[in-house]
Amino acid sequence: MALVNRTDPFDFVLFGATGDLSRRKLLPAFLRRFMAQEFDDDARIICVARSNLTTEEFRDSVISSLREFAPEATQDKDTLHRFLGLLTYIYLDATKQEANWDGLRALLPESPRARVFYLATAPSLFSVLCQSLAEQGLVTPTSRVVLEKPIGTSLATAQAINTGVGRYFPEESIYRIDHYLGKEGVQNILALRFANPALEMLWSSSAIDHVQITAAETVGVEDRGSYYDEAGALRDMMQNHLLQILCMVAMDAPASLRSDDLRNEKMKVLNALRPMTPDMVRQNVIRGQYVSGTLKNRIVPGYTEDLNTGRSSSTETFVAIRTKIRTARWGNTPFYLRTGKRLATKTTEIVLQFRPQVWPIFTNMPSPGRLVIRIAPHEELSFVMAVRDPAAGSFRVQNAKLDMAYKNVFSLAYQDSYERLLLDAVRGDPALFIRRDEVDASWRWVEPILTSWQQALTPLEPYPAGSWGPPSARALLARDGAMWHEDMLP
Repeated sequence: MALVNRTDPFDFVLFGATGDLSRRKLLPAFLRRFMAQEFDDDARIICVARSNLTTEEFRDSVISSLREFAPEATQDKDTLHRFLGLLTYIYLDATKQEANWDGLRALLPESPRARVFYLATAPSLFSVLCQSLAEQGLVTPTSRVVLEKPIGTSLATAQAINTGVGRYFPEESIYRIDHYLGKEGVQNILALRFANPALEMLWSSSAIDHVQITAAETVGVEDRGSYYDEAGALRDMMQNHLLQILCMVAMDAPASLRSDDLRNEKMKVLNALRPMTPDMVRQNVIRGQYVSGTLKNRIVPGYTEDLNTGRSSSTETFVAIRTKIRTARWGNTPFYLRTGKRLATKTTEIVLQFRPQVWPIFTNMPSPGRLVIRIAPHEELSFVMAVRDPAAGSFRVQNAKLDMAYKNVFSLAYQDSYERLLLDAVRGDPALFIRRDEVDASWRWVEPILTSWQQALTPLEPYPAGSWGPPSARALLARDGAMWHEDMLP
């Protein structure tokens, strides 16, 4: 029987409760954890938004969302009814000076219970909301605030947000969420490395030729067009998700699994990234935008058609970057980071390509072995290695693969990364959240790329939907004699 990580009673205040993130991710995640008995009926989830609804009207709208995004968790009618009973709705437009906070204050009397304010709102409201919470006397010693990405659109805007929120919450009470860190496959990188000494001994330039980190999506911008056209792939995915995965792969062993020990090691990686000078950007960054193409046997429109604005756009939907980490462990190993929309396959994976045999004694050596850590759509590990072909009459070798799918080994699984992170915030465990200096460091590395793009130093290359991005993305690796993982497959 699986162990249940029980959570003490808490008050969770969700701002932006009628928004897309709350509907698709946050409330379904809470229902699944309630169904798993990780918290009881004495928890309270107070949902705040600008829609003029009663609690009963809000609960009715939530039922349809839960049936769509967590259908398996809605089959038990009694559990669903009990969960809905935890939800209270407060109509509040916190952007208005005359906003009436009486209803929320009445629900939150002084209490030793953990109190979490989750801001699933536009980042421009983060500081305003925190100021209002403080002025209304709602910030207690047990209060924490969770900030959704993006934390700004540049280093300056990120610093302004962090400074504004920091006036009302100490740093240890600010939880900047990156849901990729809640994914089991990302967390398992630590176990793979530091619980397996044999692997950790190979985890450096001496054995690893290069590392690939890919986050590929088959979808277009869907209903996020207005946001995405302002952000682009670099801000939406690279500055946060992919750099966090890079840190988990490249960090040295922390002194412990305590939050600051982990985050200190991640900071060392961010600070050691080779700076992106204009020449580096020209040589090592590919940017693209999808045009109409064939995906899963159907023709799909291009990016500008998906936006439906009637105008062109210079926003990138694909980015590939070659970089190096200036440390003794990784100095000779290039890291390739890639993300894009409307690509051939949906996958998030890490590929560690091992170096070839220095002096091979076999005459038909296949491509060197590799370790593939797949994070999405399913958590899997595969280890490709050379073995003797038993059908051959002599010592001929070929590559074979050892596979492990998490679902075949473990009975307990978090279906969505928010399930883990929401309750980590309630329990006061910040290990899988982002510290302020990490945000600053990632923006410092990314901003020169944005500046170079504004100066038109890197072309925006078209690529057909259903492909793997612009042809120059392959050339980026070919310069080093390397190939993307999909090109190595039989």
